[in-house]
Amino acid sequence: MIAAAVARALASVRVVPDYVPFFGGLDTVTPPLQLPRGFCRAAQNFEASINGGYERFKGYERFDGRSPPSDGQYAILNVTITGTFAVGDTITGETSGATAVVLAVVTSGTPDYLVITKIVGTFVNPETLNVAAVGQGTTSSTANVNGASTAKLHAQYNNLAADEYRDDILAVPGSGIIRGVWMLNDVVYAFKNNAGGTACAMYKSSVSGWTAVALGRQLSFTSGGVTAIAEGNTITGAISGATAVITRVVVTSGTWAGGDAAGKFIFASQTGTFQAENIDVGATLNLATIAGNSSAITLLPDGRFEFITKNFGGKANTNRMYGCDRINKGFEFDGTVFVPIDTGMTTDTPNHVREHKNHLFFAFAGSMQHSGLTVVSGTTERFGPYNWSVVVGAGELAMGDTVTGFMDQPGGEAEGAMAVFTRNKLLILYGNSSSDWNLIGYKGEIGAYAHSIQKVGTTLMLDDRGVTTLATSANYGNFADATISQRIQGWVNEERPKIKASCIARDKNQYRLFFSDAYALFVTMDNKKLVGMMPMLFIDNVECVCSLEKVDGSEAIYFGSDDGFVYQMEKGTSMDGDAIEAYLHLAFNNSGGPRVMKSYRNGMLEVTGDGYAELQISADLGYASSNVLQQDSQSVVTSFSAAVWDDFTWDAFIWDGQTLIPSEFDLRGDAENVSLKILTNADYFQPVKISGVILNEISRRLMR
Repeated sequence: MIAAAVARALASVRVVPDYVPFFGGLDTVTPPLQLPRGFCRAAQNFEASINGGYERFKGYERFDGRSPPSDGQYAILNVTITGTFAVGDTITGETSGATAVVLAVVTSGTPDYLVITKIVGTFVNPETLNVAAVGQGTTSSTANVNGASTAKLHAQYNNLAADEYRDDILAVPGSGIIRGVWMLNDVVYAFKNNAGGTACAMYKSSVSGWTAVALGRQLSFTSGGVTAIAEGNTITGAISGATAVITRVVVTSGTWAGGDAAGKFIFASQTGTFQAENIDVGATLNLATIAGNSSAITLLPDGRFEFITKNFGGKANTNRMYGCDRINKGFEFDGTVFVPIDTGMTTDTPNHVREHKNHLFFAFAGSMQHSGLTVVSGTTERFGPYNWSVVVGAGELAMGDTVTGFMDQPGGEAEGAMAVFTRNKLLILYGNSSSDWNLIGYKGEIGAYAHSIQKVGTTLMLDDRGVTTLATSANYGNFADATISQRIQGWVNEERPKIKASCIARDKNQYRLFFSDAYALFVTMDNKKLVGMMPMLFIDNVECVCSLEKVDGSEAIYFGSDDGFVYQMEKGTSMDGDAIEAYLHLAFNNSGGPRVMKSYRNGMLEVTGDGYAELQISADLGYASSNVLQQDSQSVVTSFSAAVWDDFTWDAFIWDGQTLIPSEFDLRGDAENVSLKILTNADYFQPVKISGVILNEISRRLMR
């Protein structure tokens, strides 16, 4: 009778599944009972996905224009070993002449095999494999690309191949940190001090790595003749006979037709030495007057570069890079020709750059200056970015505080606006040119740190109060601001003085901030609303960063570090070969009953991924109280989507495949709430997205 009663009682116990969607990001401020479930109380290297859930950061790897390490492939080559093979050996097929590099030597199975990469040619079966011209074994198969016997081995061997190719990617030549990085027409450019630290050099990516960019020479001229000198013309010194082929003509005042054009010539090199003389083009004499020889275009060291890309000419395929670095003059570069821009400032060293209404804007401490518009007069084109005279519409606006950046904004019904940020206040510039500019002060207490201003649907910046948005209202040109980082305000307060750089991630609708201690903050937005903020911890410091669209429309994000390397984000499975340690500690979930004791039975995570990965899951019960029996850790491994679980506590699980996989785990314990803890830590795991969890539990009684 007693046994039957017990059986009936057990049968009447109702196990309730409680689904907890993961969303909201990190919250270190809200008290536990008020913190929405699905938020995180601690997190690292997971991102808040725009569609909900948390996704492990994909990683980054070094870049110099050669094939990325993650594109490296491996192959399995069965061998009969008679000598010795070692990792790093270059093997050569005695018959085929094929070569490869050994990644691993596996002798624990049948047959023995080599994991190889960098294969040149085709190995045959059978043939002797030589190392340094000495036979060490014989093939018993041909090379089987991606031929690992398990998903885990496949991921590990891919990672070994990436490590081998990684060693081929070199730092930018020179010394010190990367001072600027940008992409133009799918070519990445990096700026770095030379080996002696006496100048800054410019490099471009290529299939053979970083290649120095020659900045060319410049030659000032006055008293232009009535015939225009154009790009492609060969100029000749009337006395010296020196010659040069013009790559750019910069007219800063006057016109050729009026005989008073003045400015400078840009060219790559010259033959001979110019002197004070007239300049001829072929049989056409005395077209310009020069005061002496040309000078090499050089950059002083230790700048901090900032860039934009803009097509001021209006023609197709004429995008040019415009930049400044607070140490040198601003400049223009089209992929071949480098043109220093003279603004007329006594100290001509701008520190911020922007384009607005077809004007080029530079910031000089508390001054904001802009170029004139492009003007064509007869045969003379007064190209806007080269023209800084009030006669052609250039101008200066005093800010009263140090300018820290610009960002275009929607304005009234018929005109756009530009937000001008200073360290402690914000102003809005309305109008279309110097004829109708209207600079309006917004709020004195809103400012921005330099290099923190980006736009993701709305403008975001880092201010003294935290991460702040600037969103337009419906009242034509008025704005509403809001600080959105309250949930992690303590973390932001500690990190904000360390701000180094920022960028956007278009594909993920993210605003990313990078700090000098290798931490970063990824802010995910959706239709101008915050989805979540999640901290990252990189292995390599981010000194500068750019996020741009390639010609094919895909996004590329590059950053320069203090080790002299350039890295590409969203690439590979690691932080340039180092493991990505990522974790989530979820909010304590009480299933709607904060003082109701529950018996937890098991759970199921909702996971998606593109490849092999491993996670560990554990739990804190009852606010991790020492009065509650906490669970010991235990690792259990599964392969693909099959699940084999041990009896207690928390487990590790592994999956493979591009699909949604329900991953079950044991969760045993009695408490009023539970906080899941999820960890992943390796250099070969593919990123995974965890959308939520189902917790199976039994409600028992009110706590006494």
